[in-house]
Amino acid sequence: MNKLDIAKSEPLWNTNKNIIYIISFVLMFLIALPLFGLNSFYLHLFIMIFMHAVMAQSWNVIAGFSGQISLGHGAFFGIGAYSSSFFFVQYGISPWVSIFIGMFFSAIVAVLIGIPMLRLSGHYFAIATLLIGISFQVVFQRWELVGAASGLWVPLTQGDSWSSLQFHSSKAPYYYIFLFFLVISFFAVWLLNRSKIGFRLRAVRDDAQAASSLSISVSNYKIIAFVISAMIMAPMGSLFGQYILIIDPDRMFNIEISIIVLLITVLGGIGNIWGPLIGAAILIPISEYSRIYLGGTGGAVDLIFYGLILMIICIFRPEGLISFVPKDILERKKQR
Repeated sequence: MNKLDIAKSEPLWNTNKNIIYIISFVLMFLIALPLFGLNSFYLHLFIMIFMHAVMAQSWNVIAGFSGQISLGHGAFFGIGAYSSSFFFVQYGISPWVSIFIGMFFSAIVAVLIGIPMLRLSGHYFAIATLLIGISFQVVFQRWELVGAASGLWVPLTQGDSWSSLQFHSSKAPYYYIFLFFLVISFFAVWLLNRSKIGFRLRAVRDDAQAASSLSISVSNYKIIAFVISAMIMAPMGSLFGQYILIIDPDRMFNIEISIIVLLITVLGGIGNIWGPLIGAAILIPISEYSRIYLGGTGGAVDLIFYGLILMIICIFRPEGLISFVPKDILERKKQR
């Protein structure tokens, strides 16, 4: 029996006990962490790590699973941010509902731009997505309905409000909300990784012609990956919009968003569900600390560190930092 047959025959819960223990311990630690009196900076730091890990996981679905390198993935982040904020500001719809509206709009956009663009491959697809990402920024800068270049300002509520996703006395609620979405997103991608769709996506990534010869619709599965990826990215934009309460095109559709999630995933390990979390846990603190200690002069220092780290990884560990973890921890053991 080959590995594919084994993976299909094993139940979802029949995984390596070591990784279950590690995940349980880390999760309990993260849940208890704010109870130890972390100040606002460290809560913010963890929030950024959680958010960027989910965003990188979103990019990992399209790039790591189906092999399509997207350079405009930040567009779905912006769509999520504008969806939740616009409907809250204009119609008073709770951001909890608007998160799903943002996911819906992101899925529609992913289908509309995915049908023509996913026929491209390699650097052609990457350039096309880069132009799409820039186009969204330009369009929203001129769209008066959503505030044009000035963007949207989310009105403040009096006191903390779970229905409006606003918390003024502490960042701890934001911490738990982003942690919840991190767990849900990673679990969803883990299920995707083990599903038939996941196997077929990896077949498309490894050899599209061979997958096509096995009656796998390459274009359809690329679109499926693109839609799933967009729907994972959109809630992070919605939550971030409620976190900062100021939504503008330059911030929400910034090309740097797409570049950062790419760097995080490549550093941690592309194609592995734990790679984005490892990459975010390393790169985001570098960015935050360089911003604090170097102030305005440190705007590009984190990018220099990113470049140095990536060069070292590409030379010595092309599979990413995840390759340092022993395989018997990450993989299931099945004695035959």
